[in-house]
Amino acid sequence: MSNVALPVIAQEMGIDASAVVWVSIAYSLTIVMTLLPLAALAERIGLGRLFAVGIGVFLIASIAAVFSYDFKTLLIARSAQGLGSSMLMCLFGGLIRNIYPLSRLALGLSLNAVIVSLTAVLGPSLGAFILEFGSWRWIFFLNIPFCIAAWFGVRFLPRVPRNPKRFDWFAAILSFPVFGLSILGLDLIATEVIWAIGCIVVAALCAWILIRHTLKQSEPLVPLDLVRITPVAYAVAASAFMFGAQMASVVALPFYFQRVLDYSYSEIGIMLGVWSLGVGIMAPLSAWLSNRFSIALMCATGAGTMAASTFVLVFLDASSPIYWVYLSMICSGFGFGLFQTPNNRAMLAGVPRHRSAAAGGMQATTRVYGQSMGTALVAIAFAFSVEHGPVWGIAVAAFCALMSFGINIARHFNPASDPGF
Repeated sequence: MSNVALPVIAQEMGIDASAVVWVSIAYSLTIVMTLLPLAALAERIGLGRLFAVGIGVFLIASIAAVFSYDFKTLLIARSAQGLGSSMLMCLFGGLIRNIYPLSRLALGLSLNAVIVSLTAVLGPSLGAFILEFGSWRWIFFLNIPFCIAAWFGVRFLPRVPRNPKRFDWFAAILSFPVFGLSILGLDLIATEVIWAIGCIVVAALCAWILIRHTLKQSEPLVPLDLVRITPVAYAVAASAFMFGAQMASVVALPFYFQRVLDYSYSEIGIMLGVWSLGVGIMAPLSAWLSNRFSIALMCATGAGTMAASTFVLVFLDASSPIYWVYLSMICSGFGFGLFQTPNNRAMLAGVPRHRSAAAGGMQATTRVYGQSMGTALVAIAFAFSVEHGPVWGIAVAAFCALMSFGINIARHFNPASDPGF
């Protein structure tokens, strides 16, 4: 919900559009840096225990965001929210694999994918309606009752046997700069080239050390053993770009609708809600279709549809017929919904059950890393041109979806990548 409030936060706090994007970056950057270590930690202390801690951290951080008195305080609160979210998101694979029996695993993955997809796009719609009638601070206040309600569900979570192996602190510490500095370098490349290059070089060096360290282990903190599985590797790559497209759209669209098409916040909420409708219609249908058609072709069709539908927006202006906007948004939602369920199934169902927690961390890291990449690319677009930034941000979203389309085409022509489940 906070993404749609970025223009209001920038105006109220007197900061540039390229700087306010850090409200999203601080959140997602913290998540992407901590997901894999927290997934490994969950295996050792218990999934339910980490879930309860994560809810508590997110609740306290949300209260801090409500009462933030300046931009720095808000960024600290958002980083703390990211830590709490990471504690929850890293549990995805482990919980799904231990809640559903193997015969119902596909159903569990499909239901969870529907919820993730819908809430990812319903959040901005709800945020837009809140802004129409109140302050942006209410967006963070709304998290509080959800956190309290979630606490009552902790006792229903499955008890999973703990991993007795020692926690790999060296790999955990190295993963922070690998993921964090690579995203930070991408964000700084338009404004601080030297710093950006330095971040990327350090991230690459740390990645090289981390890979050499990881290759010696059978069940490493960074799940390279899972990425060696061909269907999983393709699914990870396609997912990263598709979620980059999704987040680039979510960040750029509020600016685009407000500045280019001159929409009110309620109209912005309706347009983002149309996208939600497309996802909601297609995601359950794609779960049924994934049992009957090639996963690669389904994902390629979804990514291609989202790329084409998003790119249409680049050619629209305030005088364009509104039905073009509606058509673009709902078709983009169709594409995202068609892609997400079968791709998640290929990624998570293709790994051994005893590595389910690691698979969940990998899936969540891929999603958030892709979203961080999309957000950073939009920040670059705004840094180059405040006037044309919204349109360029839309073009970035279309490009990321097109990259996912290409990966899925390659997946289709590799028989080992789409074995079916």
